[in-house]
Amino acid sequence: MGVDFGLPYFDGELEELGLLAQTAGMQPVARITCKRKAPDAALFVGSGKADEIRALAQMHGAVEVLFDQSLSPAQQRNLERHIELPVNDRTLLILEIFAQRARSHEGKLQVELAKLQYVSTRLVRRWSHLERQTGGIGARGGPGEKQIELDRRMIGDAIKRTRERLVKVKRQRSTQRRQRERRDTFNISLVGYTNAGKSTLFNALVKARAYAADQLFATLDTTTRQLYLADAGRSVSLSDTVGFIRDLPHGLVDAFQATLQEAIDADLLLHVVDASNGDFPEQMAQVERVLQEIGAADIPQILVFNKLDALTDERRPPVVQGQYEVAGHQLPRLFVSARSGEGLDHLRHSLATRVLATHLDMTPGDAVELPDAMP
Repeated sequence: MGVDFGLPYFDGELEELGLLAQTAGMQPVARITCKRKAPDAALFVGSGKADEIRALAQMHGAVEVLFDQSLSPAQQRNLERHIELPVNDRTLLILEIFAQRARSHEGKLQVELAKLQYVSTRLVRRWSHLERQTGGIGARGGPGEKQIELDRRMIGDAIKRTRERLVKVKRQRSTQRRQRERRDTFNISLVGYTNAGKSTLFNALVKARAYAADQLFATLDTTTRQLYLADAGRSVSLSDTVGFIRDLPHGLVDAFQATLQEAIDADLLLHVVDASNGDFPEQMAQVERVLQEIGAADIPQILVFNKLDALTDERRPPVVQGQYEVAGHQLPRLFVSARSGEGLDHLRHSLATRVLATHLDMTPGDAVELPDAMP
């Protein structure tokens, strides 16, 4: 279910929500959208549309309803009562995917923290076990404040413990970064929208075997390897990070601060873009918003337009190097195919030039000489 509030990035086909559902192991059976000026306070979509959703769900035998936007606890509760089915939103769907995909101890801790923070806002009057036991003649039970307070305290304690464990992990990562700094290591981080091909590019550059698949959030855990640049005569540190997505839950951004720290502390960001996706400008904008949020917006970038092999002859660029304007700034852009290897030599050369320029204390503008901007 998607609601168009007139925002430019509304996904009218709900394609991304469908991909998220499939990634989480679900099978979408029907899709429905509507237009509103503002969310309904009680049901988010209004009673008429809620009736339509219930009828559509019954017709297709759906067992759950997913919303492409975030729902308030009250809206979620009211919708479940009205539709008579479990109702979840985009935020919980992304959290579930992260919970399934997390492999490292750090990743699992980060997901656990984000889920605890999400659940803590949805305690009041949501579950029947929170009802106080009736007692005495004529006594009536009501929402059990004592049980709610107990649940809140337990979740609060769990959040505190998880945060403390994440602080230790962050300290370990900080120690590793200081060791790299002592070795005068140039740090490069791959960032980009989910499924842009970051892990495939990472594997192609460093001959690694990091998990890569044509699916959303294939990689959650940061992987760092040494990349030797022959033109620079030295190695650099290359890190593959978690992918970003539209409306990435703030809880996940906060929880994954330890992982995203690799991007924050990088000397250079390779912003990987899916060149075959028609919505790549909006995806780039979403990545820039997250970089701004975590304090990495001012780090130098090279735009790597990936999946050149997936472009038709009409859409293929005349040259693989050029420039592209982002937020009023011209950034170097390279077209590559991580799958076929096309353009990777140009990327390695650009990285080597940037590393040498930094070593010689040149400005980033002197680091990469590129031809005129591409159309």
